[in-house]
Amino acid sequence: MKRVIIIDDEEYLRIQIREKLERYFSDDVIVIGEASSVENGVKIIDSLKPDLLLLDIDITGGTGFDILSKIAHTGFQLIFITGFDHLAIKAIKVGALDYVLKPIDDEDFITAIKKTLKVDSKQNQLQELIEASYIQFKGLEKKKIVLKTANTLYSILEDDIVYCKADGNYTHVYLKDKEKIVVSKTLKKLEDLFTEVKFVRCHNSFVVNKDYIEKYTSNGTLITTNGVKIPVSSRKKDSLLKRIFK
Repeated sequence: MKRVIIIDDEEYLRIQIREKLERYFSDDVIVIGEASSVENGVKIIDSLKPDLLLLDIDITGGTGFDILSKIAHTGFQLIFITGFDHLAIKAIKVGALDYVLKPIDDEDFITAIKKTLKVDSKQNQLQELIEASYIQFKGLEKKKIVLKTANTLYSILEDDIVYCKADGNYTHVYLKDKEKIVVSKTLKKLEDLFTEVKFVRCHNSFVVNKDYIEKYTSNGTLITTNGVKIPVSSRKKDSLLKRIFK
C-alpha cells in the first residue's frame, strides 16, 4: 500500500483529494499527512517519507518546486495538482512528470493515480525529472510591473493585468479586481515590459492577457472572463486565434 502526502494551501482541495483517494483507491493507498505551506511541506516529507506526493505548484510561502529543492527524501513518486497556466504545465511535461488540473476531474485523477500504482519509485530518476521541469519553470515565476501615474508608483503583478487600452500618450490598465490605473506611458512602451507569451495585441488600441480571454465571437470580439468586450482588428485575427486557441 502506497503512503501518500497531500500538499495544497486550500483546505477544501486537500479534503477533496483525500475523499477521492478513499473512494477509488482505499485498498491501494493511505494518506499519512497533509501540509499547506512550503515550510510544513518540507518537514512532513522528510519526517514521514511518503511513497507518493500530491503537490500543488502555487502554495503559501513559495512554489512546489521550492519544496522539492529543499527536501532530503526523494524516494517517492510525484503528481502535481495545479491550477497554473499552460506555461507551467509545459514545464512539467518537459520533465515527464504527471499532473492533474484544478478543478479536479475524476477521470484524470484516477488515470494519474493508476499510473503511479504500476511502477516503483526511482529516486535518481525523480531527481532528474524534477530538475528538468524546474529549469523550465524557474523563468515563469510571477513578474511585477511598475506602473507610474501622475502622482503614484504602483508595483503590480503581471498576472493581475486583464487588458490595456491606449489613450494617446497614456494607457488605461485594467486589473482583475476591476481597478483601473491610468499610466503616463504609450501602449507600445508598456507592451514592451510584458512577458511576450502572456499578452497579445488584438487591436491598435488593445493588449490583452491571454489568461483572461474566455472566448472569441464571430463578429470579431474577444470576451474576457469578467465579461468585457474587446475588438479584434481584421488583420490581426488569424495570428491572434492561433496564439490563443492553438
